[in-house]
Amino acid sequence: MQRVYSNDKITVFWDSEKCVHSGNCFSSLPEVFKPMRRPWVVIDAAEAEEIKKAIEKCPSGALTCKMNK
Repeated sequence: MQRVYSNDKITVFWDSEKCVHSGNCFSSLPEVFKPMRRPWVVIDAAEAEEIKKAIEKCPSGALTCKMNK
């Protein structure tokens, strides 16, 4: 199941079926990725470029993103 989190700068996609729960996302950016909270992605808690860099560390590809115009 894919979930989408978006604001005017970035859209984050999370595919729960691909997720291996490595923890890279929340260790890289704990103010955005909060696994004990719902929704667990707090999209406005950091700049879009910071979020993109954290997502690039996802080893499974469960987290992806696109920059919005």
